[in-house]
Amino acid sequence: MTCSEILERSSSVRALVIGDICLDRWCKYDPALAEPSRETGIPRCAVTETVCTPGAGGTVAGNLKSLGAGRVRVIGAIGNDGAGRDLREALDRASIESNLLAFPDVQTFTYTKLINSETGVEDLPRVDFVNTAPLNPAHEHALVGTSWDCLQEFNVVVVADQAETAHGGTVTANVRRNICEVVARCPGAVFVADSRRRVEHFRNVIATPNESEATAACRRAFGAVDYARLHRLIGGPATVVTAAERGAWLIDDDGERLLPPPQGVTVVDPCGAGDSLSAGFAFALAVGATTEAALRFGIIVAAITVGKRGTGKATVEEVLELAATTELGG
Repeated sequence: MTCSEILERSSSVRALVIGDICLDRWCKYDPALAEPSRETGIPRCAVTETVCTPGAGGTVAGNLKSLGAGRVRVIGAIGNDGAGRDLREALDRASIESNLLAFPDVQTFTYTKLINSETGVEDLPRVDFVNTAPLNPAHEHALVGTSWDCLQEFNVVVVADQAETAHGGTVTANVRRNICEVVARCPGAVFVADSRRRVEHFRNVIATPNESEATAACRRAFGAVDYARLHRLIGGPATVVTAAERGAWLIDDDGERLLPPPQGVTVVDPCGAGDSLSAGFAFALAVGATTEAALRFGIIVAAITVGKRGTGKATVEEVLELAATTELGG
């Protein structure tokens, strides 16, 4: 299936993104205004402009929408806070449906990125708002119930397990178990899972870790780095291991092969590359592409987004232009 054929079927894609739907807060600061605080003497970071966009699972959803998916919805846990309101508004602007459940004991997962207004470069430590306490069982139950209520409406499900803390993420052990159990009940749907710290605990899905995440998962699971064995443990139709500028590994019953990126790609900002690859990959699988053709499509989507500052999105026109010189295969 060619890139054009994949995109021609875009309206048939009905995507559900479950998990950590975050707020990306892009803050431009003026270094010339970094005068010391009169109270503490510590130089201030003077933010002069803020732009909010959906991050993590929201980046996946944004790329699915930009590629022309007929329908995109997100489900996740947020806080009763200003960041949660900003996230809802950012999703509305992107025409993404949201089933975000707000809880009083949760703060909205937020990445605050400080960008020098003189250079356009993010050059100060990021300020992240994370949760470290386990999600309340009642909240888990509500999330699972919300997912079950609408699951039959979608033909592709992407699980965004982005939390790097031991606890506090939306995709808890109970949520993950329920998602994995429902895979067998939805034979017509595609399930893709992107997990930073727990990929070895997923079952019967297509996992998309990067090399460091897959290596760590192998060592936790069986003490040796063996991507084929990790694939067999997870048990889905394929496993994808992204390899940055080298492309991505596809591991399935036919073995392991590295699919390269398009030639001549300039990396401006790798932020969100994995999310955009997962989005493109899931999108192509949902319209019937083979795993290899779908992964090549996802690599093209990621190659476009890394050429933009921030967590960029790939448009249909950009994908077709780059794909004109790239063979998808399969």
